[in-house]
Amino acid sequence: MTTISSPLALSRNPFGRLVLDKDGRPHQVNPVRAFPLSAPSLGISLVGEDGKEVLWIADMDAVDPAARALLNEDLAAREFQPLIERIVSVSTFSVPSIWNLETDRGPVHMTLKAEEDIRKLHGRQNLLITSADGVHYRLPDTNRLDKASRKLLERFL
Repeated sequence: MTTISSPLALSRNPFGRLVLDKDGRPHQVNPVRAFPLSAPSLGISLVGEDGKEVLWIADMDAVDPAARALLNEDLAAREFQPLIERIVSVSTFSVPSIWNLETDRGPVHMTLKAEEDIRKLHGRQNLLITSADGVHYRLPDTNRLDKASRKLLERFL
């Protein structure tokens, strides 16, 4: 494991993949957050094609702005997690059920296949809901939902 000590020589190859020039050799890398929910800007690992860590970034604030922008673009694409703004309706109060949601990315219909797919993070208010097709929906604070949405959600908690 190597930590950063100078500006990152990070770029994109013709296929859009991130390439890190380290010790004069190009390494195709994928950024992976160590703590994606609790500390998203701390502990970023750049993992090579072989699955081994090429570089450890303790704090994204230590990375130069151009490299940070490239890393954030890649991380955003990998960590697609729409934020739930409103629960419009649910098809049934047993599972599997179809949920109609309003998210920060627009309206969505998703299937909740098991109650265990609603995970509580940091207390009862912060939730991560996984749909049947594997998309993770974040609900950072259930108290911010309107009354009707909270009532629908409570049936599953």
